[in-house]
Amino acid sequence: MKKLFEYNWQVRNEWFDWCETVDEQELLKRRTGGPGSILYTLFHIAECEFAWINSLQGNPDQGEPPFEDYASLRKVKAFSEQCHATVAPFVQAWNDGMEHLVLTGEGPPGQRESFAYGEVMRHVIAHEIHHVGQLSVWSRELGKQPVTANLIRRGLYKTQEAN
Repeated sequence: MKKLFEYNWQVRNEWFDWCETVDEQELLKRRTGGPGSILYTLFHIAECEFAWINSLQGNPDQGEPPFEDYASLRKVKAFSEQCHATVAPFVQAWNDGMEHLVLTGEGPPGQRESFAYGEVMRHVIAHEIHHVGQLSVWSRELGKQPVTANLIRRGLYKTQEAN
C-alpha cells in the first residue's frame, strides 16, 4: 500500500510539472466532468488525502479551505506539499496492525459512519487514481501528452538483475 501512495505522489508531482507548460487561465478553466478545473482537481486530490488521513490520525476535521485562496499553480503546489508533509509520516509508519482499526465519524446528517483504516487508505489511493484519469482526458483535449499512469519504470521497486 505504501508503494501506491508513493506512486500517487510521484504522478501528482509530474502533473504539477505538466501544468508548468500550460497557461494558468487554461488550468483554471471549468471543464466537463470531474470536480471542475485542472488546478481545482489537483487541489481536491491533496485536500481529500489530507482530510482522510488527518482523521485517521485522530485530528478534528478542519473542513475544505476555499479554493479561491489557492487558485494559482504556485499556491496549489505549495498546498499539496504542505498536505504531503503532514500525511507522509503516517503513510510511512503504516503497518498491518492498523488495517482493521476503526474510524468513526459523522456521515450524512444525523448519522454516524464507521470504516476500517485499511478501507480508508485504499479509498484515498483509488480517489487520486480516478482523478488522474480525468486529468489525462483533459490533457488530450488540450492536444497535450498526459503524464503516464504506468506504475512500471518509475523506480518504485528495486530489483536485482537475474544472471
